Amino acid sequence: MVIIELSELLTEEADAIFHLPYGKTTIPLSVPDTLSMDTITYRTDKEDASLLTSQTRIAQALSQPIGTPRLSELADGRHSAVIMVSDGTRLCPSHLLLPPLLQELNQAGIPDEAIDIIIALGMHRKHTPEEMQQLVGAAVYGRIRVHNHSAASEDCILLGTSQSGTPIEINRLAVKADLKIATGNIEPHALVGISGGIKALIPGIASQRCIEHNHSLSQHYKAVPGEPDNPIHRDMEEALRFLSVDFLLNVVVNHEKHVLEAAAGHVLSAHKMLISRASSRFLVPVQHVYDMTVVSPGGHPKDLQLYQAIKALRNASMLTKTGGTIIMAAECSEMLGNGVFQFWVETMKDRQRMVEKLKQQFHLGAHKILHLDEVLSKQRVYLYSTIPRPIVGLLGLLHTDDIQQVFDDFTSTTGKTVALMPYGSLTYPQLP
Repeated sequence: MVIIELSELLTEEADAIFHLPYGKTTIPLSVPDTLSMDTITYRTDKEDASLLTSQTRIAQALSQPIGTPRLSELADGRHSAVIMVSDGTRLCPSHLLLPPLLQELNQAGIPDEAIDIIIALGMHRKHTPEEMQQLVGAAVYGRIRVHNHSAASEDCILLGTSQSGTPIEINRLAVKADLKIATGNIEPHALVGISGGIKALIPGIASQRCIEHNHSLSQHYKAVPGEPDNPIHRDMEEALRFLSVDFLLNVVVNHEKHVLEAAAGHVLSAHKMLISRASSRFLVPVQHVYDMTVVSPGGHPKDLQLYQAIKALRNASMLTKTGGTIIMAAECSEMLGNGVFQFWVETMKDRQRMVEKLKQQFHLGAHKILHLDEVLSKQRVYLYSTIPRPIVGLLGLLHTDDIQQVFDDFTSTTGKTVALMPYGSLTYPQLP
């Protein structure tokens, strides 16, 4: 079992005070000396996580690409380039990835005015100019055009259809560019197995109908977190039959966006090299399940909205006994984070009706209700959040504005086993 006591979470007092990540701050949880609580988290290396080592690892990856020439050689003779970057709900440090990529492109003769950056939103909300600047860095924002991706069909070009029937419909600006560069960070992913790589293309800059059909495959196939060999991920990769992604820069990062691993080069080969390294950090062996799990997605941006925070809840569920209790601290300053999800929750008769309808026909956004139902059919969930109490109730969760009280009431009975997951969105429990 991986049980790690993290110094930034713990204050030495009469009782142990754990500081749970919550938005851009923390909330305290007092744990009595008499209670044994295991802290379960992903593997992180404090000694090698810094801005300097992040920049060094990125530079090394670009200087030794896997399966392609250097980007400056690849770009020689090209007239335009598009760089796909992750949106603000991800931990990818795009502001660190972009300057060296632009340097390589400029060195090859592609000027700033022939380069476009597309925020690979998929179906997430568009970013404001201020958010764009924060995402890519002020210096880059002042040099390069930055675009929100639009998943509307009129803003995409239909290139073909996959063997699974997915319409490969991709952002018009990217299709027309001479050179296409994908960036992103790699984590396990419950729906497609692993993030990074081809996900910058699909769902990143794909049309709504492309994304919805690809994601609907999850009704028939279940991915294993950390494993890309599944029909849903293969369907995404099939897009490369119709459109090239010429170069990839992917990273593995910790919860502070420090780069722990980096790889560049061929979109599949470079990605594959990092998969095992990411999995060894984020897939966490545990020996048993617990009566209660206290979980945080890891603070901002992982708890920006419930749409993303549900990932941490599902990971906590894996760690919790059937009939057990989960307490999740997730700020959710953007509420549910998806209009379709919110509409279903607020207007549909009950969760059973929603689940039945979703099993009959996949609805992108509303599919998160299925993920919630997986948890709520096994455990009771308390949510500490800025989401209003009535909406929390409609979700089937129990609202609390006092985590300490819920924790104390539960642990007042002796013999209870308790786990703490401070970075639940990055921690994937693996039971024997």
